[in-house]
Amino acid sequence: MTKTALQTQPPPTPTYILTYPAPYVILITINRAPQMNSLPYASHWEADALLQWFDSEPALRVAVITGSGPKAFCAGQDLIEQKDLANLREKVARGVLKESELPDRRLLTHPTAGFMGVSRRVGKKPVIAAVNGFALGGGFEICLGCDMIIASPKATFGLPEAMRGLYAGAGGLSRLVRLAGMTIASEVAMAGRFLSATEAANYNIVNSVSKTHESVVDEAVELAAKVASLSPDAIIVTRHGLRASWEQGSVERASQDTELRFGKALREGKNLGIGLRAFAEKKQPKWMPSKL
Repeated sequence: MTKTALQTQPPPTPTYILTYPAPYVILITINRAPQMNSLPYASHWEADALLQWFDSEPALRVAVITGSGPKAFCAGQDLIEQKDLANLREKVARGVLKESELPDRRLLTHPTAGFMGVSRRVGKKPVIAAVNGFALGGGFEICLGCDMIIASPKATFGLPEAMRGLYAGAGGLSRLVRLAGMTIASEVAMAGRFLSATEAANYNIVNSVSKTHESVVDEAVELAAKVASLSPDAIIVTRHGLRASWEQGSVERASQDTELRFGKALREGKNLGIGLRAFAEKKQPKWMPSKL
């Protein structure tokens, strides 16, 4: 797919490189390699707008997120920006600066969808992480908010916030407990344990470890292409059902919510008929853009 195949254009993305490596797939690359792909506050809002556009763009079905450079997927929040902000607040306390001269406080937060607009995202379409290196703090929380994760053999996962006097507050703690269990999650979050790619796979955090460090994005895109080849209606509804069962306490309530929200529209949509006819005729279906 080329950018000209899109029906709408993405919002400005100075922090991210956008490419389209397979039909219906967008690859979002965090482009801050000198900063280990750590993210300042503005970049979270930028990504949140991008993912909202992705959910509404008919030509896209799956997103893949990775980091630029050989070392890091994302090392979390930009701590240099944090230090600079702390220095500004100190100047206000000393009377050197006025409170009105500080940056707008509304911009010094994360969007409702969390770190990079992913860690607490509800969303509609699936996102896959291609973890090419360090995924630390908020970087790990991005992964935990994704639907699937492919890890490079060199990937490393951790939540070192408590070592800095903070806590992982972007949704990662609860999601890590759901995936790996209380004891492993506690060791990662409270004892500063880092997980290798193999350990993360053993604890059901990642789907698989790529064959080589260099192939992690290709393997994630291949997985995305498999998802994108299916009915976009079916994928949206299936994703909702999976995530509802993950987020809610009641398995049956999650099933009911998915049926009530999407069941009728899925059955009355064109893609169901397209899929059934293609099956009967032993042909590949040509799906319509989702109306859900």
